[in-house]
Amino acid sequence: MADISVSSGLANASLFERLFESSPDGIVLTDREGRIVRVNGQAESMFGYRREELLGQPVELLAPERFRSAHTSHREHYHAEPRMRPMGAGLALYGRRKDGTEFPVDIMLSPLETGEGMLVLGVIRDVTERKRAEEALRESEERLRLLVEGVKDCAIFMLDAEGRVASWNPGAERIKGYSAAEIIGQHFSRFYTPEDVKRGKPAEELKIAAAEGRFEEEGWRVRKDGSRFWANVIVAPLRDGSGRLRGFAKVTRDFTERKRAQEAVLLEVTSALVAQLDIRELLAAISAGIRQVVTHDYAALALYDAESKKLRLQPLTAPHESSSDLKEALLPLEGSPAGWVFTRREPLVLTEMTDPRFASETMQSWIELGVKSGCWVPLISRGRPLGALCACSRLEDAFAPADLQMLSHVANQVAVAVDNALAYRNILQLTDRLKEEKLYLEDELRTEYNFGQIVGESTPLRRILKQVETVAPTDATALILGETGTGKELIARAIHNLSPRREHTFVKLSCAAIPSGLLESELFGHERGAFTGAIAQKIGRLELAHEGTLFLDEIGDIPLEIQPKLLRALQEKEFERLGSNRTIPVDARLVAATNRDLEKMVKDGQFRSDLYYRLKVFPILVPPLRERPEDIPALVHHFVAKHSKRMNKQIESVPPAALQALRRYPWPGNIRELENLLERAVILTPGSALQIPAAELKAPAETDLRPTATLEEAEREHILRALRETQGVIGGPNGAAARLGLLRTTLHAKMRKLGISRKDL
Repeated sequence: MADISVSSGLANASLFERLFESSPDGIVLTDREGRIVRVNGQAESMFGYRREELLGQPVELLAPERFRSAHTSHREHYHAEPRMRPMGAGLALYGRRKDGTEFPVDIMLSPLETGEGMLVLGVIRDVTERKRAEEALRESEERLRLLVEGVKDCAIFMLDAEGRVASWNPGAERIKGYSAAEIIGQHFSRFYTPEDVKRGKPAEELKIAAAEGRFEEEGWRVRKDGSRFWANVIVAPLRDGSGRLRGFAKVTRDFTERKRAQEAVLLEVTSALVAQLDIRELLAAISAGIRQVVTHDYAALALYDAESKKLRLQPLTAPHESSSDLKEALLPLEGSPAGWVFTRREPLVLTEMTDPRFASETMQSWIELGVKSGCWVPLISRGRPLGALCACSRLEDAFAPADLQMLSHVANQVAVAVDNALAYRNILQLTDRLKEEKLYLEDELRTEYNFGQIVGESTPLRRILKQVETVAPTDATALILGETGTGKELIARAIHNLSPRREHTFVKLSCAAIPSGLLESELFGHERGAFTGAIAQKIGRLELAHEGTLFLDEIGDIPLEIQPKLLRALQEKEFERLGSNRTIPVDARLVAATNRDLEKMVKDGQFRSDLYYRLKVFPILVPPLRERPEDIPALVHHFVAKHSKRMNKQIESVPPAALQALRRYPWPGNIRELENLLERAVILTPGSALQIPAAELKAPAETDLRPTATLEEAEREHILRALRETQGVIGGPNGAAARLGLLRTTLHAKMRKLGISRKDL
């Protein structure tokens, strides 16, 4: 560089001043004796001196003390042979600040001729950061060298752009069996199985790595001696500054032992899964199995629900410290990861939970749990998709291809186990239902009220039977009204027997005979543990009547709190057992009966109007026995024959006087009272002619035989009359319950309902 000449022109001087002060490097001008004659602002900042402190001082002030004596001789030598010395001359130079600290510098020196003689222009640059970077680079390169050379568990080597081995570390020699001299320059395809080489797998890996920036997989590789090992392989492209492909870096790890451990875990998981047929125990086994093979925070099972055409999400695992839980839910097939996996039968890995393919509302629950990545795999058994299995993490990009592979292996076993468990559950449910039907039908056969036919030829009865013939072929709800003992259940059975449902079960339930606290369980069933004492699952009467007929006797006694659930079951044809949120579809025809005035109960707020109108589709009013006395002779002969046969007695006739007495009696207990009287008469008759206990046919003098205002009032008065006749005795063969043809518990329930106590007697 030519010597710098200073022009005395004003413009050049002004330009020099601006350049001098704005330089990013420190500038120091010294005279021949080495005294500082001028400095710029950057030099002040760099050395910590004010300008007036430096002017006139020897330049050695800015050098460390250990260099000052040598610096004087160097300065004199420079003045003897002035020349420009550029930066980066390879000298280790240091500056000294005012506070005594030292720092590395690079200095450019240039002679400057002036009218007063030669000055030396020194441009000083603080290279502290550059030195640090250089030192860090050297340390990094050394660490990398030591790492590559020292790693014995990983084969780390380079390939050129064509796939030939360019470098080889000791780990590669240990794992693959080749020395560096043997393998460098050879094509890396020799590490692959013949099958993989034949289908072009080595070239395909390099192609994917070059296109996507990385390739990773696990698979079988071959050693020098021909033995195979399970390897985890990572390939990354190496490019120069212009982006041109220069080669590849490849890392191979021997995962044979891990592969064996995984296979052992999978065998253990498989054994645990196939041993479980109970769906609850299976869910626990699935949860434990996933924990063994994949690190995750949350796991869930989503099974397809044919009724809703959605996936039912069942949580499996969650962190112990989690303040919120993953909840059961119905997931749509469109817009959810589980639905995507189920419909496409492909696994899915999400690295973020805001994927545009999925609706935000379906992802919100995951986001609220802090989930940042997830892995979903389909459950397929016998070629049929059952649902999806998922594992999610609160860490970003938490699932590697190996995790997806392991979860897929577990999912294959889970699918078979779930399929078996669901089939087993269906078999159990069917078995339980058949058991319940068997017990119910056996009970029906034993019951004393299981009449074989409706007896009578009166006009009112024929009118009722005509109505039965009209409504039976339909699926309409029938409401049978009438006093106690008029045969409402027989009418209900006639409707069932004449309907298309006659091949299925006729299930009856007396709403008055069961305590209100147990009625809901009896009607809808319950799960194990639904309440205290629920030690086993119970199928309710409604479910038992599926495809058949459900007869609810004394429907007026059903508690208000149960009525909405019954209404929903009638309208939506679905319900849930107590203690369960699983919806069960049901197809049962309802026939209800009551002796109460439901319309009045609706007005009094004791019965829901919507349920009342749902029941009152086809009302049938059964007349009391006193309104069809012409049927009494036929009924008498029917009951006498029935009980005579049961008691092995030969009763061949009924005296005309007895028949007349029976026809004159008003029968407040209707047909049930008549049968009970005839049963006692058969017991008491010693010969072949029936002897009627005439005393029982005499109504008390104060009895008012006029119809009471309502059915409820009539029933209350009738029960009071029976209690007075038995001096308040309820149970036993001569008690009021037997006289009225009721169970003792049923009579107690009616007395509570009607407000009857001993003081009323």
